[in-house]
Amino acid sequence: MAMHHFTKTRTAETLDEIWLLEHPPTFTVGLTGRKKDIFFSNNIPVIKSDRGGQVTYHGLGQVVAYVLIDLKRKNLSIRRLVAELENIIIDALNRSEIIASTQPGFPGVYVGKEKIASIGLRVKNYCSYHGFSLNVDMDLSPWKQIYPCGQDVTMTQISDQVKGKISLPMISAILLEKFIQNFQFCHSNIIQSPYNHDI
Repeated sequence: MAMHHFTKTRTAETLDEIWLLEHPPTFTVGLTGRKKDIFFSNNIPVIKSDRGGQVTYHGLGQVVAYVLIDLKRKNLSIRRLVAELENIIIDALNRSEIIASTQPGFPGVYVGKEKIASIGLRVKNYCSYHGFSLNVDMDLSPWKQIYPCGQDVTMTQISDQVKGKISLPMISAILLEKFIQNFQFCHSNIIQSPYNHDI
């Protein structure tokens, strides 16, 4: 897997990167996840992942951000990194006039009581990988096949919250801008791939 190789082979001089991409329909089970939280898969692949968190869904119309950061160099704790990612998502949603927030004890971002973004990270040698997923304009029905992130929660997406057309490139551009602002990245640190099978 590309992000595992990147993390394993990086050095103290390796620049941090953010990968923005889109996955085909896939259920992933995190380190604390339980396969029984997938009620039925309907031929959607189920993959065991080494990220934190429980069961989640990735699909077309959702932007996934892999966050490959040297936390020691950035002077970030894992908790602070999660908070920064939540702030980036909230700020990006605010640009679309969506009022979003966090919920204590449940990583991710919410619109009212509905969840719009999930966060699942892993850290090795002070370097993070995996990241977050933000629902943009997707088929939400697979979410009803699982107990998402171990929560009894309804999932939502940007296209259900705004009027007018919304697209992944539009949202990715806003996220890119927020990553540059919040983490002092340059554009060359942001890699965008429209379709990727690597979980």
